[in-house]
Amino acid sequence: MKKVTLQGKSILIAEDDPKIRNLIRIYLENAGFEVWEAEDGLVAKEMFETYDPCFVVMDLMMPHMSGEELCGWIREELKSDVPIIMLTAKVSEEDRIKGLQMGADDYVTKPFSPQELVVRVETVLKRTAQRCSKISYKGLTIKPLKGEVKFNGHVLPLTHHEYKLLYFFMRNPNQILTRDQILQELYPNDEKIVVERTIDVHVSKLREKMKEIVETSDFIETIRGMGYRFVAV
Repeated sequence: MKKVTLQGKSILIAEDDPKIRNLIRIYLENAGFEVWEAEDGLVAKEMFETYDPCFVVMDLMMPHMSGEELCGWIREELKSDVPIIMLTAKVSEEDRIKGLQMGADDYVTKPFSPQELVVRVETVLKRTAQRCSKISYKGLTIKPLKGEVKFNGHVLPLTHHEYKLLYFFMRNPNQILTRDQILQELYPNDEKIVVERTIDVHVSKLREKMKEIVETSDFIETIRGMGYRFVAV
């Protein structure tokens, strides 16, 4: 069975109570998730369009746009099958069934254990792994199915080799990758004679393009005498 990795998965929290929202964020980040926060339904809608998260945790009773309306917009207008967990103080069986019928993958009643919520998120993600192949770290998101890279919603234009290089880095976060490993990834069939210096050129060009959009974070670290490392945390 193929191992499911939850590293680099992005989650949008839509919750109007700042204390609950902050608590959920802390637990999810500690579990290794990329987290975006929205204080109401309308902000959540805007952030969903910008960041295209892999998962949504939403409260049902929010100002400006309710969780029911947000869920309906995601499922019916966007036709998105992004996994959704609903949070609510409503505890009746009828309310839970209604939430699931609306398109939620799970339903959690308040008050709840934040650790249990993390486990529920992980369980749903494993069950729905095929729905999201995106990888996100610190606002940088790569979408393998579309061949697209964005930073905080802004498209990063990359060449074929630059894209493959970044994808390789992001699939192996915080690991030292040697130039030989990168050569094998970019040129697996030895189509032509490629020297290790070629990798340095690719990395340099990738860094230059990233710096045009990514102003505050250097994702790619040079490990002298060994290779490179993608800094995810």
